[in-house]
Formats: sequence, structure tokens, C-alpha cells
Amino acid sequence: MSAFQSPLPTLLIILAIIILLVLSVRIVPQQQVYVIELFGKYRRMLTPGLNFIIPIIERVAHKQSMRTRELQVSVETKTQDNVFVTVRVSVQYRVENKDAVYNAFYQLEDPERQMESYIFNSVRAQIPKQPLDEVFDNKDAISDAVQAELESVIEGYGFNIIASLVTDIDPDEEVKHSMNKINAAERERRAAEHQAEAEKILAVKKAEADKESKILQGEGVAGQRKAIAEGLSESIALVRKEDSDISAHDVIDLLKFTNYVDTLAALDTANSKVIMVPMPTTQFEQFNQAIIRGNEASAKD
Repeated sequence: MSAFQSPLPTLLIILAIIILLVLSVRIVPQQQVYVIELFGKYRRMLTPGLNFIIPIIERVAHKQSMRTRELQVSVETKTQDNVFVTVRVSVQYRVENKDAVYNAFYQLEDPERQMESYIFNSVRAQIPKQPLDEVFDNKDAISDAVQAELESVIEGYGFNIIASLVTDIDPDEEVKHSMNKINAAERERRAAEHQAEAEKILAVKKAEADKESKILQGEGVAGQRKAIAEGLSESIALVRKEDSDISAHDVIDLLKFTNYVDTLAALDTANSKVIMVPMPTTQFEQFNQAIIRGNEASAKD
């Protein structure tokens, strides 16, 4: 009868052993730590790699990541000048080491929610003390205050606060529109000031150039008149030397007539809009006689 005994019990035993082995094996990934409890009480930690537990008696109560994690919190508050803003804070944190996993798991029910409470408290203690412009300027100070408060409380529970950053400060939409208007007006004012200053410089430079031009023009006219006077003097002396019967007045009349003819020749009569009206002969002669008599009277005196 033993030769025909069924192998079922043996197979069942082998199957039970395999099941127990499978249930007892725990493979812990890198940068994680498993918390093991025995009948609901803390027993030990499982580190990365192949581990074994006692099936049914022991269980994995918690899987703790050792990586750096990020918590993003949006806090709505108002500034000293009664402007409502939404401040977004990003906190990077992680569990310090394997030994800190116990406190991180057993002493805090919900670490992220509790950190949010401290972040809200810190931000709402800082922002209402400052006007809106200072809030933008003091982002780093607000970040430092949040990090300092978290470190003073959370690090006692096994967490390490790596950094706290104020990533965004978002005022109300109407406030942003008003701020954009103010900035645009300020830029227009500065542009107008720069344009006025440039026009002033151009006007000053133009006036200086006109002044220099007029000075040079005056010097040129004076030099021209001096040269003409010297030429007339030399011409009168030369003519009187050649013919003693010719008076200085005759020479002057001749020169006047020559200048008159030269002036008419210089005018472009085809394109000129100037109308030349000749002086009557009698008036011209009377004018010359008056000049001659005046000069003679002066000579007698």
C-alpha cells in the first residue's frame, strides 16, 4: 500500500514553503527604508537590497523615501498697504538618515500638512508688515524666515529642510493693471525728459554754431569792405596821378556807375523776382551835387 501512497501532501508542503518564502522576501529599492512592525509594535528597519521578514507576524508598516522632496504651498494674505497677494512658497526637504525615519513616521501624522501650517504662519507674519513694493524686494528675507521657522520645529522630527523659496508673488489682477499703468507712465516721463534734454543740447549747439557763423561772416564782411576801401583809395590816387584835371568826385562817380553796371550784370534777370527801378537822372545829379557841396563846405571850414 505504501508504494501507491499519493504525493499530494509532499507537494502541498513544498508549495506552502514556497509561499512562505515569497511572503517573507522584501526587496527594498535604493533610497528607501521600510519600517517593520511585529504585532503592531515597531521591530526594525529594512535597508535597500534583499531582506526577509516573518510572514503574518511581521509586516511593512511604512515605506519611507530618503530622496529630497518638494512641497509647494500657496498662501493668500495682504500687505501693509491692504493689497491682497498670493505668495507661492516651495520647500525642499528630506528625512535626514535611517535613524530619523522612526521620528518622521511615528511622531508626525501628516508631515506635509503640518509643514504647510508653519509656512502659512510664517508668511502671514511677514507680509502684512511690508507694503507691496517691499514684499517684492524682500523675497529672500521672507524665504529665510520660512526656512528658519520650519528648521526650528520640523528638524526635531527627523526632517532636514534643505531650502525654502518664494517662487512667485501674485497681486490681485486690478492691482497688477494699476502697477503696469504706473510703470508705463514713469517710462513715458523718463523718455520725455531724455527727449527734452536732447532737444536742449541740439538747440544750444545750433545757437553756438549760428554765433560762430555770424562772427565769421562779420569778419568776412569787414575784411571785404576794408579791401574795397583800400582798392578805391588806390584807384583814385592812380587816376589823379595820370590826369590832374580829374577830381576825386569824378572818380567816385565813375566807380559808382561801374558798381551799378556790375550789380545789374550779376543779377539773373530771367529767373530773378526783383524789379529794378532806375533813379531819375535829375535826382541822381542833385544827390551828387549835394554830396560835393557838403564836402567843399567841410574843406573850407
